[in-house]
Amino acid sequence: MDIPMAGAPAAPNTAPATALTPEQKQEWDELIAQNDLVLFMKGTPEQPQCGFSARAAAVLQHLDKPFAHVNVFGTDDPMRTIQAVAEWAQFPTLPQVWVKGELIGGSDIALEMLESGELAEMLGENA
Repeated sequence: MDIPMAGAPAAPNTAPATALTPEQKQEWDELIAQNDLVLFMKGTPEQPQCGFSARAAAVLQHLDKPFAHVNVFGTDDPMRTIQAVAEWAQFPTLPQVWVKGELIGGSDIALEMLESGELAEMLGENA
């Protein structure tokens, strides 16, 4: 039997830390519900800060439809925001492309879906 010594430090908390706040969850849930197209990215569509985010933004811009975006670098703690987005979406990487409330994936998948016409179909357009 393992008995802790008096004055010994408490055992470390083994519960996984969460970066996602209830406020972020609510904000992002509402954003997805209110917009047919949403892009979580590094940077902005006008000034992407990674090649994958640039590609995802270009795909959505090609659709010529309005889309909302979240710049994870535009927060006080970008690394925590990136972790929070990954937790919330249960998808580990950025960018994240959301279509009508459904996460379709990152830039490569969005580009493939654009080229195949699947993206237009999801938006209710003729391919």
